[in-house]
Amino acid sequence: MEEYNHPGFILNDPVSIPHQYTKQQDIEIAGFVAAVLAWGQRVTIINKCNELFGLMDNAPHDFIINHEESDLKKFLNFKHRTFNATDTLYFIEFFREFYQHNGTLETAFIKGLNAESEHVGEGIKNFHHTFFSLPDAPQRTKKHIATPERKSACKRINMFLRWMVRQDEAGVDFGFWTNIKQSQLICPCDLHVDRVARKLGLIKRKQTDWQTAVELTAELKSFDPEDPVKYDFALFGLGVEEKF
Repeated sequence: MEEYNHPGFILNDPVSIPHQYTKQQDIEIAGFVAAVLAWGQRVTIINKCNELFGLMDNAPHDFIINHEESDLKKFLNFKHRTFNATDTLYFIEFFREFYQHNGTLETAFIKGLNAESEHVGEGIKNFHHTFFSLPDAPQRTKKHIATPERKSACKRINMFLRWMVRQDEAGVDFGFWTNIKQSQLICPCDLHVDRVARKLGLIKRKQTDWQTAVELTAELKSFDPEDPVKYDFALFGLGVEEKF
């Protein structure tokens, strides 16, 4: 696990995007967008995120809060796979509305959660409702934000939550959200993690959905009940290097 959970891992991973910032709100915005755009080649993901935040003068929170309507024209040509200008402009609109009333994005994820909650599932469901609560929320953008209500494994949201919540000395995850416990995180179940976990017998369920991610995390809790998602590094790394 230590082979991947160290600062050298950051450079070629989408987590490098929020690591470019020091202000918490910038880290949250950059982390969330990087997680949502994290499909395809990692080099392309990083380049597209850098392109997007370059349009925000590399100060996403300040830009989102203080931009003028005319400043949005430059986003009309932004595109990453199926994520287009409509999605980008709604993300900006949501974050502007949200951060005008909240200091941290954590607030949007803890509704419905408490210390006794088994996992973050309810928080992710409620976040999805909050994110699309603005009256002009585009229907097409909903495909980019997963929710357990659609039985999705929510791998990108779970990855983002790992970045924000996990605390250790390795320096990959930020760990400044304190109202969600590490033990409540769900392991991001991407193709690499899924394949390795199945070969190791950690997943029995045939399909890959929310329940699969919960099943995998429950197995990982048998190794470390307080921080099961730390094994994401090892499972992902073994999958990327095709050692399994």
